[in-house]
Amino acid sequence: MRVVCFFDLPVETSTQKRRYRHFRKLLLKNGFEMLQYSVYVRTCPNRVFAKKYYKRISVQAPEEGHIRLLMVTEKQFEDMVLIVGKKARHEDKIGANRMVVI
Repeated sequence: MRVVCFFDLPVETSTQKRRYRHFRKLLLKNGFEMLQYSVYVRTCPNRVFAKKYYKRISVQAPEEGHIRLLMVTEKQFEDMVLIVGKKARHEDKIGANRMVVI
């Protein structure tokens, strides 16, 4: 199971930039990795575990902008097609494996 976070936050003022950085750090602190700009993804063992991140993010999210969360299965995530560019290194390492030993 993967939780995908899509966000579009305003960064026009210094306060908005600070809130953007704080939100991005919140995602990284909670185990999300950048898939693309403003698209972060995290693996979860099940739906109950994933819902925990829904709550954390909704409580600490900035009031301006757009933030969306999507839960997808590993199979759905693996079926994603990359049109231009190449997969990030961490995508190849994890793949459909639930646990990565480093």
